Amino acid sequence: MREFTEQEIVRRNKVDEISKIWNPYPEKFETNYELKDARKLEDGTKDVKVAGRIVFMRKMGKLSFLTIRDIEGQIQISIKIDLVGEEKYKQFKDLIDVGDFIGVTGEIFTTHTGEKTVRADDFTFLGKALKPLPEKFHGLTDIEEVYRNRPVDLIMNEDSRQRFLLRSKLIRLIRNYLDNHGYIEIETPILNNKASGALAKPFITHHNALDIDLYLRIAPETYLKRAIVGGFTKVYEFARCFRNEGMDTTHLQDFTMLEGYGAYLNYKDNMDFLREMLQNVIEELFGTLTVTIAGKEVDLSGKWPSVSFRDLILKYCPIDIDKYNTKNLLLNKIKEEKIDIDSETPLENLGYGNLVDQLYKKVARPHVIGPIFLTEHPIDLSPLARANDDDPDKTDRFQLVINGAEIINAYSELVDPREQEKRLQAQAELKNAGDEEAMVMDYDYIEAMEVGMPPISGWGIGIDRLVQLLTNCDNIKDVVMFPLMKPRD
Repeated sequence: MREFTEQEIVRRNKVDEISKIWNPYPEKFETNYELKDARKLEDGTKDVKVAGRIVFMRKMGKLSFLTIRDIEGQIQISIKIDLVGEEKYKQFKDLIDVGDFIGVTGEIFTTHTGEKTVRADDFTFLGKALKPLPEKFHGLTDIEEVYRNRPVDLIMNEDSRQRFLLRSKLIRLIRNYLDNHGYIEIETPILNNKASGALAKPFITHHNALDIDLYLRIAPETYLKRAIVGGFTKVYEFARCFRNEGMDTTHLQDFTMLEGYGAYLNYKDNMDFLREMLQNVIEELFGTLTVTIAGKEVDLSGKWPSVSFRDLILKYCPIDIDKYNTKNLLLNKIKEEKIDIDSETPLENLGYGNLVDQLYKKVARPHVIGPIFLTEHPIDLSPLARANDDDPDKTDRFQLVINGAEIINAYSELVDPREQEKRLQAQAELKNAGDEEAMVMDYDYIEAMEVGMPPISGWGIGIDRLVQLLTNCDNIKDVVMFPLMKPRD
């Protein structure tokens, strides 16, 4: 049986007293202004109806002040005994606490200290908080408590409120931009028969009705491309994706990925399109394209430079991936240079492409601050990407990297079903050899390709990571409203 603090017991007893007078949890309250809008009203505006949670209260003899708040705004309320009546004023003082919800009807005025206030003609009790709000929630040394108790975090912390409002606005602006440029939003399945669409270790679940094992979506890629086969020209999805891999300050196992695909485009078209989209959205959010990232001012205006995968790695370590172009050659060179690569999968079990990727992430990616387009990825690292016409060992692909974080992954898609089958077969062999991130053979997708695909270029943007970058958060959990946490017990 749960035990309650003395304050919680007092509040629970107050619910019984409130029940004798009002409904302690009423059905609704008709407002005519949001709190953020009520603050903009002219003095003398009457019949203003607002509601919110009480976050501050100063009870006095015949006049009390309180502040009510929601996610976007707050406003001061004055409750005077002469206006609401002696009995109701006493009920307010005796039964209503900080944390409770209240609805108010009254007139706007400004106090002598300049505070926009609603002078209450009447108030309605709208809900009792059985737990008191903490006085200094963000003085906690255990930051995990912030993630576990996000509702209190949002109530108490202005930074958190603004961060999640910015995230919502960012998604809305991106969606509007894509809609206005001919993209159509669709939905694809989260439960998949095949773990396809990316190089990653999947989550496995069981479907009881069908009695089959299924995979949680790694990426929506192969289904979005099926839509292109079906006649859609440009599609996108804000997709919740799941990858059963390591957790750190920039990676979570479940995350939001925006993916889009356009017929008759190549990856260079999308370099320009996505740069313009992000510049448009960021300027709308902040009013500038010079943003502070990791304590440094970064200029996101103009064209962004491109650098090849080979050249970026060579800049930070003496390994030429064009020379060390097989798994054994590269692995031996990494050991010779004594480069310590952290990988959940033993390096000996990784295919050449994943080994190159691990090397890049270790020696080069952390040094990138300003925006760059990383290009010319080895074909073994991109089993769904189109091979370059001039160098078939490279792919027509780019990644946008800012402050050591991969924000966009994009490429010209492989649309030749014969070549796709060949590459997936090679991936399946790697998986059988122990590379848990390798892809599986997916004949359903191959058969969809065989219906016929036009030229396609596609891209993915990690929304959580983009918000983390733009809000200068050290931990990606700071921008995910309800991150998965290990149970307390």
